[in-house]
Amino acid sequence: MRLHIFNPEHDTVMAYGNGMFTSPHAARELRRDLGFIAALWAEDGDFVLVDDIEAALESVRHVRKYSSDVIFVTSADLRNIRYDEIPNFSIEPWGWDDVLKRQLVSAAPDLLRYIPDAVTIERIRSMSNRRFASEKLLPWFCDADESFVGKSRYCTTMEEMNDELACNGRSVLKAPWSSSGRGVRYVNGQAEMPLSGWCRNVISRQGGIMVEPFYNKVMDFGMEFCVNDRGRSEYCGLSLFRTVNGSYTGNILATEKEKRRMIGRYVSVEMIDRLAVLVSERMDCVAGEYYKGPFGVDMMVVADNSGTGFKVHPCVELNLRRTMGHVALSISPGEHEAQKLMRIFYSGKYRLRVVCTNENLLNTSLAV
Repeated sequence: MRLHIFNPEHDTVMAYGNGMFTSPHAARELRRDLGFIAALWAEDGDFVLVDDIEAALESVRHVRKYSSDVIFVTSADLRNIRYDEIPNFSIEPWGWDDVLKRQLVSAAPDLLRYIPDAVTIERIRSMSNRRFASEKLLPWFCDADESFVGKSRYCTTMEEMNDELACNGRSVLKAPWSSSGRGVRYVNGQAEMPLSGWCRNVISRQGGIMVEPFYNKVMDFGMEFCVNDRGRSEYCGLSLFRTVNGSYTGNILATEKEKRRMIGRYVSVEMIDRLAVLVSERMDCVAGEYYKGPFGVDMMVVADNSGTGFKVHPCVELNLRRTMGHVALSISPGEHEAQKLMRIFYSGKYRLRVVCTNENLLNTSLAV
């Protein structure tokens, strides 16, 4: 039996380290409104931590077809559970961080034995820094296959950043830790005020800033994995998703065969298969000793500079946590079911819906 926790503030927590942290209002709303979504990947009988049990029961009613028969609990309930009497009990949050650890121990001190130690949590934070992926993953992938393209530099001063911007022309600036596009800015040439002020603030608070060339994106996609107890990465499947201004808006629900066909319109599926193997091999080498659980790598198909073909950016982001791609995989349709779209939107509150759509509309909406 497991205790599942949706803590979407996780990425923002990473930026603050072990300091005092107040979750942004939007993140608190997201956790309150969508805490129930763990029922989509949990097993029957598992616990799911939510703020309001009645609200969770009402929300899960809209996706009952996809959910398991879970037990919703609140923080107040955690102190009354006898964990030592539950065989193979474990905790599976969206992502592990120091803030969540403090929240759980405060709610129920007995949970401490099931929580990663401080060294492990700090290693997860370090590997969640975009610098880790840019230096430990991206160059290694690009060296492995000429069909891969990507460049990213971690700059610790404004002078370094401006030099890199001058080389790139059009660029993307990213905070080393951020959530859902909030730490991403686009610039053509040098960063002028007020953008330069934002950059100085990021460097001051987080130690540096990521500078990447702007690529002509054709399609967003990702690969989802899980590191098992032996430290080996297991490939779970493809994620085809849509972003607007860097923020996630939805995922295709389709069979792996259909998703491979969609990507295959641009690049060979053999190359995609090879990339999945490369990610597993590299993550086993650089992270398997320290991290257990789900992770995802965001990627994209980009237009070749020659204008005659396409290449793959193999590592836009490393998400060392569960992702919406994992959620989509857990409710993917069967071979004879129609494709659907899993959407998250805000209408007075955050809502998750699974909607029917036709294939042409779906594919067009993703080709951005």
